[in-house]
Amino acid sequence: MRLGLPLALAACLSSAVTGPQLVGTGTPVLFIGNSLTYVNDVPGIVQALADSAGGSLAVETVAFPDYALIDHWNEGVAAGRARGEIAKGGWKFVVLQQGPTSVGVNRDTLRLATKLFAQDMAKIGATPALFSAWPTIDRRQDFPRSIESYTLAAGDVNGVLLPIATAWLAAWKRDSTLALYSDGLHASIAGSYLSALVIYAVFERRSPVGLPSRVRLRSGATVFVDPKVTAVLQAAAAEATGW
Repeated sequence: MRLGLPLALAACLSSAVTGPQLVGTGTPVLFIGNSLTYVNDVPGIVQALADSAGGSLAVETVAFPDYALIDHWNEGVAAGRARGEIAKGGWKFVVLQQGPTSVGVNRDTLRLATKLFAQDMAKIGATPALFSAWPTIDRRQDFPRSIESYTLAAGDVNGVLLPIATAWLAAWKRDSTLALYSDGLHASIAGSYLSALVIYAVFERRSPVGLPSRVRLRSGATVFVDPKVTAVLQAAAAEATGW
């Protein structure tokens, strides 16, 4: 598994530092989160997968290191910040992501922030989409509680769940040796690719099975996962999303 790392890393970090920019045309999707979203440019991989299948997504990312959703909310309707971007309107989906959120107090703030953001989304007709994040490598026992937290938050606002953590478990069920982490917190290229497969399947309402193992992002970076690993990841994403 490899990535054109210098180019890709510069591209995904710039989205968190220089401010959000809408990339592409098609169904507009706004991603709000932290480094779990922008490392390896998960939104860009989702877009590239859609491109490969003849679809079209326009993606924008508002993500900063170590941010919880309540941090985004507390910044108010400022230019270049989450609420300011939502207020511009035109979004089909707004993806909400924070950390694993397996602890009770974090779950409470996730659900609160999701409800607050959903009020802004309702004004522009956007659908909340909850990015079910994975726990750190040393807290794998927290997967069930993390999944439950995001499921509850999605249900609170009649949003959609992006069952990414569920797909990680499904992948390990097929091959326990899969390296889905890069540093114990962030996803490896395979982990980000799997996350993008899940998001693609939910948004495009299509099976992720058969998508290419190599995709070129609009940033110019190329993401490649070994085809044998790709087959496992696509089967896991299909299971998690019901495709």
